[in-house]
Amino acid sequence: MKVAVVNSRTSLVVGDRLVDAERASGGAVPADPAAMFAAWPALLAAAARLEREGPPSDAPALDLGALERPVPVPSQAFGIGLNYADHAGESAMALPDRPLVFPKFSSSIAGPNEAVATRSDALDWEAELVVVIGTDCYEVDAADALAVIAGYTVGQDLSDRVVQFEGGANPQFGLGKSAPGFGPVGPWVVSADELGAAGRLDIRCDVDGVTKQASNTRHLIFDVPTLVEYLSYRVRLHAGDLIFTGTPAGVGFSRTPAEWLRPGSRIDTTISGIGTLITRVTGR
Repeated sequence: MKVAVVNSRTSLVVGDRLVDAERASGGAVPADPAAMFAAWPALLAAAARLEREGPPSDAPALDLGALERPVPVPSQAFGIGLNYADHAGESAMALPDRPLVFPKFSSSIAGPNEAVATRSDALDWEAELVVVIGTDCYEVDAADALAVIAGYTVGQDLSDRVVQFEGGANPQFGLGKSAPGFGPVGPWVVSADELGAAGRLDIRCDVDGVTKQASNTRHLIFDVPTLVEYLSYRVRLHAGDLIFTGTPAGVGFSRTPAEWLRPGSRIDTTISGIGTLITRVTGR
């Protein structure tokens, strides 16, 4: 199931068509995206029926340019640092023995068609698989993690390296990665019943048509169930919370010479089984 938001209404993507979820569910799913997680079983049922029967004949064609942020603003968004060994290596940092967690403040979350403004001359890309929590939960064991995951989307953990490292030996991960628009996600959410624990998905980041990152989620040091367990035993997770699971090697600051995003840059972030998130960079 692919869940998108268009015109501030929860929608289902069926092939190349867009179906209003309230209509498809006979009213069981409210139009308000903020209510989608409480109605997730009804969404799944409506999607299964559409898969069998096809979309209504009058369902409009999918317009990628009309897609909005596929989840409401989360109460919490978590970033996971150094979760691919090759990225830890290029960063000259030791492999963590437990997840390295930092906040991506909710004001940074954006959608697939929102431009992000440069904040410095050192704006960097980080392609990431993003977990979407589907229900309020606490102390969830890894073996039970799939039961609390609604699905997955594509994300960028955009990073202002000036702000991130201005503390020297005490970097400001959260502040450096939380300016407006620094957490774009999209283009939609793919339900966990299709992707399971998302353990073998190709992930790629192209900047202005040039591939900068290419890896697979099988290389995550801490996989999705482990991250859900680790976080939920320390904080209460809420429906709609996001977990940015970490980025593979290939970021700009590790290159020689360093490479940065500029006004006019286009970032295409693709994860197999989900889709492509397009992010455009503008000036201030």
